[in-house]
Amino acid sequence: MRKEGKYQVRGIKIRTMNYAMILAAAVLYVVLIYMTYHISVKYEKLTQATEDYIRCEKDAAMVREASDHLTDQVRLYTVTMEPQYMEAYFEEKNMTRRREKALEDLRGYENGPEAYEYLEKALENSNQLMEREIYAMGLIAAAQNRDLSSLPQEVQDVVLLSRDEEMGPDEMVRTARDMVFDDGYEEVKELIRSNTDYFLNAVMEWTRDRQTGSSLELKKIMGQQRICISVLFILNTITFILVITLIVKPLQIYINCIKQEKMLEIAGSYEFKYLALTYNDIYEVNAANEVLLRHKAEHDPLTGVINRGAFEQMKELLKASSDPVSLLIIDVDKFKNINDGYGHEVGDQILKKTAGIISEAFRSGDYVARIGGDEFAVIMVNCTKEMQPVIQSKVDNINRTLQNPTDGLPKISLSVGAAFSEKGFSDDLYNKADRALYKVKENGRCGCYFYDENH
Repeated sequence: MRKEGKYQVRGIKIRTMNYAMILAAAVLYVVLIYMTYHISVKYEKLTQATEDYIRCEKDAAMVREASDHLTDQVRLYTVTMEPQYMEAYFEEKNMTRRREKALEDLRGYENGPEAYEYLEKALENSNQLMEREIYAMGLIAAAQNRDLSSLPQEVQDVVLLSRDEEMGPDEMVRTARDMVFDDGYEEVKELIRSNTDYFLNAVMEWTRDRQTGSSLELKKIMGQQRICISVLFILNTITFILVITLIVKPLQIYINCIKQEKMLEIAGSYEFKYLALTYNDIYEVNAANEVLLRHKAEHDPLTGVINRGAFEQMKELLKASSDPVSLLIIDVDKFKNINDGYGHEVGDQILKKTAGIISEAFRSGDYVARIGGDEFAVIMVNCTKEMQPVIQSKVDNINRTLQNPTDGLPKISLSVGAAFSEKGFSDDLYNKADRALYKVKENGRCGCYFYDENH
């Protein structure tokens, strides 16, 4: 379909489709990358929650182990009164300091203030026991009457109660042992264990909440990711179908049409339809040119212009044309007198000369034919009524040339009848031109008349 020389084609453009698919795929890929990033973040949070719990459990165990270690060392010292146990006790208290390090590790840590308070209480309970333990070691040192300067500063600073100072060595030892083995001591130890257990339970609950929240968010994001992947799969499937429908299938159709030497079917995308229309136009032009060339080869042997048969075929061919056409029918005036007076040889030369002058006068794309003995015709393609003055001028120039010969041939003149068709070679175009020719002959010949419906 043409409109003002341009094709009016409806269809999906490959470029538009390509841009749309690229844009949609890019958006989906960005969303997927964004989701993948969030999945990694949630997974890290999930992992971090587990690692945090392990860390808290380790710190709680450090508090409990350090407290138990102090208890073991003080009890061994009160039982054996060997100084290495006192040294081991104060090494833990002043050097190793596992309890304090555990709390420092947890201080400001996102494990919940309540859970941290439990561990602080455990440390406070352990410090309460430490006062008893150091006092018990002071009693043992007094019972042994040891040099205070050789003892740790904490033991040196112990001030015995007056009642304890009045005790004998054995009673001091028994009192010291009771202080680290009696029910009161065990109650405080139980408080330490309970507080560390409370701490671990609180941390476990907090960790479970974090893991549950992260797991739910992770599950939600992964669900969204599955949806995006499904959409991407559908998009790829649609792209594949469109490529098959709009590109691959039309190509197969076009190949078959070319093999069969016929015009292309209008199929596929906008670009393929446009290509098919363009190809078909070229195909029609080439076919028309081939016909025209073949017709031109059917020339009149005397004059070199096309003959009557080729003229008739040209008429049929131009009936399908949508371009304007004009037809000129030309007679050599009183040609019979030339033949009778000068002979057929001169007559033939006149015909050749006339055909040559007519061919030179008109355009190379116009078709000059000899359709009878002394009758010629000119088919002018893409010629409208606006060219009437031009045609008139051409005919006048031809007649002036023929009436003023310089080649020794006799003077002659032409009578021309012309008619126009707005679209192709109509059935009555020849009759109109013939009636116009008759008008010229009625008015004394040697001229040109254009068919007019009103005259």
